[in-house]
Amino acid sequence: MSSLTLGLLRHGETDWNVQSRLQGTSDIPLNENGILQAVRAARVIESKDWDLVVSSPLSRARETARIISDANALGEVIIEPLLLERAFGEAEGLNYHEWKLTHDPKQGIPGGESLVELEVRALKLLEELASRFIGKRVLAVSHGALIRKVVRVVSEKRLPLEGDRFANTSLTKLHFDGHRWSVSDYQPNPLGA
Repeated sequence: MSSLTLGLLRHGETDWNVQSRLQGTSDIPLNENGILQAVRAARVIESKDWDLVVSSPLSRARETARIISDANALGEVIIEPLLLERAFGEAEGLNYHEWKLTHDPKQGIPGGESLVELEVRALKLLEELASRFIGKRVLAVSHGALIRKVVRVVSEKRLPLEGDRFANTSLTKLHFDGHRWSVSDYQPNPLGA
């Protein structure tokens, strides 16, 4: 049975990242530093380690993926809607402090995606990638909340560690052996830092 390597790379920085605002599915572009982070990540990534690049449909992830793919001759970026960030509904645009004052992070947010719904989507994403790309090494550009949930599911809640935050352009690797997923390289810090 073939295996699959999955790299979960968080997109480069946006102005809302700097302002600690919940982006969710709001399509906030990379800022100048985010573009530089993607360029630095592209220099660190080894093209021989990856067969293809998939991305969330949001522009901050797509642009990060394009920069990395172009620099490493990895071909056309494949858009995968399941890589979309968690929808924060009416809380999008609030900074984290405002959000925690007005909403319980563990509860559903009006117009948003609950943690239970996010976990269901994370499982569906893993199943979809395993069925479509078995035998490949897939670099997936996505978002902090989704990456956090996927890593939490795969590690059976052992990761992320308390206080860990997936930095912009961090890369954590997962492995699927044909039967089960595991975390093979946990790196919440940015590439090329």
